[in-house]
Amino acid sequence: MAYDIAPAQRALEAVDYHPAFGFNFDPSHLLWQGINPSAFIDAFDDYIFHVHAKDVAVLTNGERGILGSHLPFGDHRRGWEFRSVGRGDVDFDDIMRTLNRIGYDGPISVEWEDEGMDRRQGAMESLDYLRSMDVVPPSGAAFDAAFSEQA
Repeated sequence: MAYDIAPAQRALEAVDYHPAFGFNFDPSHLLWQGINPSAFIDAFDDYIFHVHAKDVAVLTNGERGILGSHLPFGDHRRGWEFRSVGRGDVDFDDIMRTLNRIGYDGPISVEWEDEGMDRRQGAMESLDYLRSMDVVPPSGAAFDAAFSEQA
């Protein structure tokens, strides 16, 4: 329904920005379409209710299109494929920093769909990757402020 910024905006307008309506943010689907996931977060900061940690590799090469030619997932001729978190093109560091900046404190769940590896190994690896990021809220203090006379 909200596959990029314009239809997401229309969805919010359709429900008159009702506070119970929000988005399940999935960076993988935005990225394979060429949308900057962090720009989506910035545009809808108050309406991000859940975050899927899901990665994707964009594999266009002049022969493979972004729409995937209606080929099944895992087919090497597709223009993109889902990957375990940290093995694709999604910039999770930027996403986590953006989520911290907007004050997101909701759930983050791994949505794992990688046809190229064992499910259990991939899910655990994805979780370990996220845990290794040591995601903590920003300090709230500007770097320069640490050197001011008041600090």
